[in-house]
Amino acid sequence: MKTYFVYILTCSDNTYYTGITSNLSKRIAEHHSGKHKDSYTFTRRPIELVFFAEFTEPTKAIETEKQIKKWSRSKKEALIHGDFENLPNLAKKKF
Repeated sequence: MKTYFVYILTCSDNTYYTGITSNLSKRIAEHHSGKHKDSYTFTRRPIELVFFAEFTEPTKAIETEKQIKKWSRSKKEALIHGDFENLPNLAKKKF
């Protein structure tokens, strides 16, 4: 069974990059080396892997990546730090 990974990187400019891959170690090496010159991380190296999750269903991995990309910085940081109980509160809008 193939495994898919959704991952979050911290970039040198203190931004987060969220991606998906079926080979995490290879993809992280590509980010480090700057293999893809058009990639968001190319000019933001060095990068650091700060979170990843494994999936066996590619559609679920893609859905999760898209969801995380829409999250606020504080919600991504809660996920990175394993602060799962605060994730629902960080999704609520403040009026």
